[in-house]
Amino acid sequence: MSVRETLQARLAELHPSMLDIQDDSAQHVGHAGSEAGGRHFSVTIVSEHFLGLSRLARHRAVLDRVGDLIPHPVHALAIRAYAPDEFPSSRKD
Repeated sequence: MSVRETLQARLAELHPSMLDIQDDSAQHVGHAGSEAGGRHFSVTIVSEHFLGLSRLARHRAVLDRVGDLIPHPVHALAIRAYAPDEFPSSRKD
């Protein structure tokens, strides 16, 4: 299973209505973590699990599921976690 697939499988526990995982490793070529084999990812996740949670609590929920992958094979993880009503494409204005 690839690192991206592992992230996707573990974050599925949060029952996301939207999950986007981007491998940003190519943008960090030459970076110390990259040279050691670590990969850089950006995650955007929308889940009802995040309703009423602070930004810090949302990040903890994500890291509780994938934190053991850091620092290897994931060197860096950018997290954008939204409740459904906060995510721009899900708003009904």
